[in-house]
Amino acid sequence: MTEPTISQLQPMPGDWQRALAVVAHPDDLEYGCAAAIASWTDAGREVAYVLATRGEAGIDTLEPATCGPLREREQRASAAVVGVSEVGFLDHRDGVVEYGPALRRDIAAAIRRHRPELVITLNHRDTWGGAQWNTPDHVAVGRATLDAAGDAGNRWIFPELVEQGLAPWDGVRWVAVAGSSTPTHAVDATDGLERAVRSLLEHRTYIEALTDEDPESYARGFLTGYAQETGKRFGGRPAVAFELFPR
Repeated sequence: MTEPTISQLQPMPGDWQRALAVVAHPDDLEYGCAAAIASWTDAGREVAYVLATRGEAGIDTLEPATCGPLREREQRASAAVVGVSEVGFLDHRDGVVEYGPALRRDIAAAIRRHRPELVITLNHRDTWGGAQWNTPDHVAVGRATLDAAGDAGNRWIFPELVEQGLAPWDGVRWVAVAGSSTPTHAVDATDGLERAVRSLLEHRTYIEALTDEDPESYARGFLTGYAQETGKRFGGRPAVAFELFPR
């Protein structure tokens, strides 16, 4: 019996200089994207992070007032490992982020401020593929980011942003969605994988609350397994996958 052909992932575009990653929580980028981001910053590209929340509802044993600042510190340390120094927070409430004009406006403002050619976000669909349900925050932020990439270039949407000194930016060329069950493109993770592991390990408080497994074994096993599985569709090289939406 002939084995089914596995469609190959295409290389991500390389003709860009600035990227903005917009996700819901601290650690969202570290569960898969960080190896790609490390390779981009190594190549001299600029990457900034914007998070909708501070992850304050993410650890059951910590009150939000304590958890939020702690997770913010972990996120900044995590970003630094892969060469990202600019990390912003929109201060939407963790766990109850709402898709709508307010979220789109905040993300459009960030896009106008950073003026990226590439915008990165996380899976905006209801599931991770199959029966594994996605969280409402991921869905809301992912969808709002896809929409805000267009909002950012239209002066008649959120005109108050112009009054705040944020001129329209119509320079977003792609939105890349990580964690998609239908990826189209990939980035070689070979050079960035070790730093991706260290980047995820900066979220130690969260990981220790999530699993009884040794944090390093957990982080290395998760990221290496994902990169190797993705690599089956990328010439056998460990890789990070994205679903790419051209604009």
